Amino acid sequence: MREINNNYGFSPSLAVEMRKKGIDLRLTRDILEKYNAGEFDRFQPVKATGVPKIDGKRIIDLTGEVEVRVELTTAQKNLEKWGLKINLSEFCKVEGTEGVFDKKALHSLGILLYPFLGYGILNGGSASSYFDSKKNRSFNPRYFELCQQEFSVLEAIGKNRSKGLVPAYINEDGTPGASFIELKMRSLLIETLRYQKVTGIKAQRILPMFQMTSIYNNNEMKEAYQHFEDSPYLKELASKTGVEVTKVLTGVQPMLAAFTHSSLGRPKDIFTTAYGKENNPLPMPGGHGQNFAVLRDTYQELLDNGIKMVYLGNVDNLGFTVNPVAVALLALQAKQAGFEFSFRTVVDVKGGVLVIDQDNRMNCADLGVAISHEDVFAAEERGERILFNCATGLFNLEYLVSHLDSIIENLPIRFSDQDKDAGRYSQAEQVTWEIIGMLDDFYVLGIDKYDRFLAAKLVMETLMASGIGLDDPRFPREEDPKKDLKYTASRLHDGLKQKLFTVYGMKKVGRRWEPKSVKELEHEM
Repeated sequence: MREINNNYGFSPSLAVEMRKKGIDLRLTRDILEKYNAGEFDRFQPVKATGVPKIDGKRIIDLTGEVEVRVELTTAQKNLEKWGLKINLSEFCKVEGTEGVFDKKALHSLGILLYPFLGYGILNGGSASSYFDSKKNRSFNPRYFELCQQEFSVLEAIGKNRSKGLVPAYINEDGTPGASFIELKMRSLLIETLRYQKVTGIKAQRILPMFQMTSIYNNNEMKEAYQHFEDSPYLKELASKTGVEVTKVLTGVQPMLAAFTHSSLGRPKDIFTTAYGKENNPLPMPGGHGQNFAVLRDTYQELLDNGIKMVYLGNVDNLGFTVNPVAVALLALQAKQAGFEFSFRTVVDVKGGVLVIDQDNRMNCADLGVAISHEDVFAAEERGERILFNCATGLFNLEYLVSHLDSIIENLPIRFSDQDKDAGRYSQAEQVTWEIIGMLDDFYVLGIDKYDRFLAAKLVMETLMASGIGLDDPRFPREEDPKKDLKYTASRLHDGLKQKLFTVYGMKKVGRRWEPKSVKELEHEM
């Protein structure tokens, strides 16, 4: 029987509805059966036994001065193997057989490595959670009421659209700004322009962009990119560099069905009453960790085309841009990967924390679950610094491609319970960053969260970063800085302004952010 007529054990009426919504019946059934058979029980939760120390070797603080020592002969061979013929000793201080690289040297070297670097966006879902009114209101009811007009502006533009196509900020005059994807593309064009100015080489496509979309939004993304060719944020830069930045390598993620809430116990089944309607399954992405399977062919194509390293990060993180310092570090030492973690601030009370796990390996574990708040506070009292995952990775592509089968098989599948507008259900996901516990030789890069981690999981975070309501006396305040939303919003707003002005090449004109001209950008380089 042809697959299209195979209902994989689902009732005919449910199978019809699942297919209408782009749900992969085979993959959904496979996950359901494995869960109910206990095959995922091997994916045990991470248990923290300690916190790793910042040693300047495996864990490097990038927020201050950097000094990294490498064996020059080995590093030279690493780069020559890729075809980059330069004299590394011209970039560093030489002490015996070692080269000592500071941040400035690493930055200069990283730019020269751009032809070997791909930039990947995890863009697989729609903005359903982002605009979920229940979640946004519960984030802070008082702030929600204060900025309900701006929320409505963004909701009218972006609800049910791909997250990457939603405006990434709102201008002071209330108009929507550039989309997340437009800003990502603009930053790549600016870095391309920088490379061309440094090297004098123009006839070369560098920093190729790739992405994971979903079956739910891939056509929408394609159509949007055609219009981006006339985008005021991209057009002049694309013409100057000669790069068709909207030509993006793409892997399309299938959708899974949502499953029944864990309160209903095992065996799980399909959640079929979304929004209170019978026989109404809910399509959900299976987590960004599926990128290793979905982008398998893309990774191989990039490697075949001479790309040796790939960035991977979330579309909604405006802090996720190319960092040439990190690129140089990975290349010089031929590490398997590098991951960005931000130093904990008083407002960081949930998220993934860098720990030593039960197998004595560095891993990422949820604060409050794998490691208690009390243990974190005690570690800080001892002078230790806690690092939070920023969901940005830089991978050695040769290593990644050669280990994809093992990664796909062993990356954990986790179920999380949800309570949203659609109802109470559970979602099966693979988390990209659980790969950290599977690697042996990688960097952890300590960064400033307000520079490199401006993420927006809810509209409220976008509005805070945009500075909405900061001058309003009704803005929610708390005496305890751990709970003071205005403190967080002020820091986010300062971070966004800095990113827009620098890596995104924007300038403030009146009460709006406008793109700098190519001439202005070149003058600043």
